[in-house]
Amino acid sequence: MVGLAKNKRLLKKLGKKLEEARALHAQSGHAERAFTHFIYRTQKSWTCARRVIGKAEHLDKGANPRFIVTNLPEDYATPKALYENMYCARGDMENRIKEQQLDLFADRTSSHTMRANQLRLWFSSFAYAIVNAMRRVALKGTRMAKATCGSIRLKLFKIGAQVKISTRRFLIHFASACPYQDVFQQAWHSLHAYPLRC
Repeated sequence: MVGLAKNKRLLKKLGKKLEEARALHAQSGHAERAFTHFIYRTQKSWTCARRVIGKAEHLDKGANPRFIVTNLPEDYATPKALYENMYCARGDMENRIKEQQLDLFADRTSSHTMRANQLRLWFSSFAYAIVNAMRRVALKGTRMAKATCGSIRLKLFKIGAQVKISTRRFLIHFASACPYQDVFQQAWHSLHAYPLRC
């Protein structure tokens, strides 16, 4: 599945669904979507007709039509499921790659040797695996369950605290104004209760 740039012919085919989404938005006041599919062929560039999924979305700012081309058959899934569960999931995977590059510095390969750059990439990948596992296990059910790696690093890892160590335990004292104490505490309990597999 790939995205398809909108044009007058595609918008005309989506016209009824755009009206439907606009009417639903007028009633609910929220973003509304309607989906359809049709067979389409470009006038010059395509060698054959292909199946197109159309998303008619109406937001507060106005209409937001989108189109994708697929070779999956009609009985594989509904147009809505293809768009939301498959096409958008691919976009979400691209966001995860960006997350590793930008938040965990996987794009920093400025060393003079290939080995040093490879080691940097390994460290970044290892850090991403840890943070992603923490998001999946420790932050499940918290307000940071869908936070990016950068947000987790900034709001949970890079915070000031006083650590006191005794013979039997260690205590972490946060500032009383720390806005994420509850998330940190719930993450700690979730990690402590997670079963270890050897």
